[in-house]
Order: sequence, then structure tokens, then C-alpha cells
Amino acid sequence: MFYTRKGDEGYTDLLGGRTRVAKYHPQPDAYGTLDEASAALGLARALAQHERTKALIIQVQRDLYLLMAELAFAPGIEQERYHITAEHVARIERETDALAADVPLGRHFILPGDSLGGAALDLARTIVRRAERLVVRLAHEGAFDNPQALAYLNRLSSLLFILARFEDRVAGVTPTPAKAEDAS
Repeated sequence: MFYTRKGDEGYTDLLGGRTRVAKYHPQPDAYGTLDEASAALGLARALAQHERTKALIIQVQRDLYLLMAELAFAPGIEQERYHITAEHVARIERETDALAADVPLGRHFILPGDSLGGAALDLARTIVRRAERLVVRLAHEGAFDNPQALAYLNRLSSLLFILARFEDRVAGVTPTPAKAEDAS
């Protein structure tokens, strides 16, 4: 059976306890937005032209599932299994730096939409940024305590930006600057 009927009244269980919260509670809002980001990354992976992009996206999607689980635990539940760590952050930084060395960028803002893969990555990036705002709110309100997760999400948006430009380059297109005078 693919349904339980337990959420029909708008509540959901948090992991590790008997805590039920409204589906619009900040925790399900945050991990649900990460789920949305992962789905958008799945679309980007399906549209990506380069295997490097696809492999990176799979790593990120797996990291996001780890973070979703970490965010889904009830308050006060100590668990060791699901955590974004400094190594996750360092890996994202290494990947971003390696791509930035391969993809020269100008000093202007870029309009999304020059390639299918790049546009899908830009969409995923904006969803990640929204998820980051929600996770930061949880952290600032004392409901989540993993500074590595905050750093990871912050770095992830940078990785997705440069990965989108990489896909644009693979597609043979030049990114469109946001200001017309930067196009010349």
C-alpha cells in the first residue's frame, strides 16, 4: 500500500519519536523543500549532456537525502547516522573550484536559459537557496544544530551555478548577461 491515511488531517510524524507536527511546520517545510530541490536536480541530471555533471548531481542528491533525514528527526533525538559533515562541505568546495578552473566567467550576472541542462541546474539552485533560508531559520530558532549543513547548502548553490555554466559550455552556448551592455 502506498498510503497510510495518517496525514489526511494535515499532520506528519517526525523520526525517532512520537512527535506529530503540522505539514506546514518549519521542519517538514525545510526537508520538503530539499526534496523539491532533489527532484529538480533529477530533471537536471536527465537533461545534462556531460557525464561529469550527471555524476556530481547523483552525489548531491544522495547528500540531500542525508540532510532530509537529519532534518526529519524529532527535537531531542540524538542520532549519529544522518549528518552532513565537514567532509561533505570540503567535497563540494573541491568540485566547485575544479569546475571554476575549467569554466571562465565574466564579471556580470547571467540570465538562466541558454541550455536545457544549464536552465534545469539554475532552477535547482534557486530551490536550494530557498531550502537554505528555511534551514537557517530552524538553526537561528534553535531547532537545528549542524553548522556544516548550513555551510553545505551555502556552497551547493555556488556549485550548481558553475555546473550550469559548465553545461552551457558543453552545449556550445555563451551565457546571456543580465545587462544588455554586458553582451558586447
